[in-house]
Amino acid sequence: MLECVVNISEGRDGLILEALADAAGKDLLDIHSDPDHNRSVFTMVGEDAPRRLAETAVSLMTIANHEGVHPRLGMIDVVPFVPLKTSTMAEAIRARDDFAEWVAAELEIPSFLYGPERSLPFIRKNAWTALLPDVGGSNPHDTAGAMCVGAREPLVAYNVWLADVDIQETRRIAAHVRTEHIRTLGLQVGRYTQVSMNLIEPEVAGPDVAVAAVQKHTNIHHTELVGLLPNDVLSKIPSGQWEALDLAEEKTIEWRLENRDWRISR
Repeated sequence: MLECVVNISEGRDGLILEALADAAGKDLLDIHSDPDHNRSVFTMVGEDAPRRLAETAVSLMTIANHEGVHPRLGMIDVVPFVPLKTSTMAEAIRARDDFAEWVAAELEIPSFLYGPERSLPFIRKNAWTALLPDVGGSNPHDTAGAMCVGAREPLVAYNVWLADVDIQETRRIAAHVRTEHIRTLGLQVGRYTQVSMNLIEPEVAGPDVAVAAVQKHTNIHHTELVGLLPNDVLSKIPSGQWEALDLAEEKTIEWRLENRDWRISR
């Protein structure tokens, strides 16, 4: 089974987000939206739901008037395929390539590919300058821009919110916390600042490690899990820390797979 964690450049319009959730259907495991980022993360399983979501997003959204603090190349910004325990990286790469070909043929959106060959930060740094799309045309789609379509291992997206810390200091802290296991950005989010992180090897450096690293430099206002995390990562953290770290069994991939009616009960 493959997980797909689609990052959409919309975090404010509830009607659009509900239409996207409906398009994903029963394959949707989680939605996380942020109005300051103006971004939503849709966690799904399989290869059909991401296509339905993409078709709906293109019909409803445009990059022309988008504003938000998170960097983006397009409305359907990031589409990574992730092998869960019953799948392989080779299957994720095949799904990535198939999706990129489909989105170019059906929606005329170009894609930059990431995975074992190169990283997502490399694409963000070089897209449209030293790097042109791997699939599709050499110009962005008029309303959708471009996509970053990837294959990667499970990661944990995580935010640490700071109060009374200016953006320059937050960026300095983000740089200090950054390691080979933790990717970071320092962002201004409303009246707070934020160290926004991708924990790319969460069994080595999970949310507890990331928070401890930030606490060496400043006090933390609150923390936020973005999307879901693997149960193996949660089980390594003492349960007494879960609430402060915004973690719970219900926020694991495995729990959501077993409880597909989570949207009805929330």
